This record gives sequence, structure tokens and C-alpha cells, in this order.
Amino acid sequence: MGIDWKRKLTSRKFWAAIALFVSGCIVAFGGDAEKAEVVSGLIMQGAAVVAYIIGEGLADAAAANSTFIVEHHDGEEE
Repeated sequence: MGIDWKRKLTSRKFWAAIALFVSGCIVAFGGDAEKAEVVSGLIMQGAAVVAYIIGEGLADAAAANSTFIVEHHDGEEE
């Protein structure tokens, strides 16, 4: 079974883990805590955008795949 990237990229836990890892690396390699905080915030904001885009794409795909009933003026369905 492969990785469900759609689910992974919309996971807040995944993005929090990425942000913590990156900010930890910044501090570990001599960066200051303020820079690590800014980078962590940017990662979380980017995650929100990614989740929104994927969510809207899924909603659009679901709407495109839904079935529509066309009713003629004489009451017959097609």
C-alpha cells in the first residue's frame, strides 16, 4: 500500500512535525529562536494554503462527478 499523499498533505500533525523539525534544525545549527519561530510560522501558513487548495480540488471533483437529473417540460426525466 502506497502513501496517501492527499491525506498526508492535509494533515496538521504532518505539517507541525515538519515545522518542529525545521525550526529545531535552525536552532541546532546556530540560528536564533526568533528566526526559527518565523520559519515555523511560514511553514504552517503554507500548510494551510496547501490544505485549502486540495480541499477545494476535492470539492470541485465531487461536484463534477455528481449526477444530475434533467427534467423536460413535459415532466419526463432523462
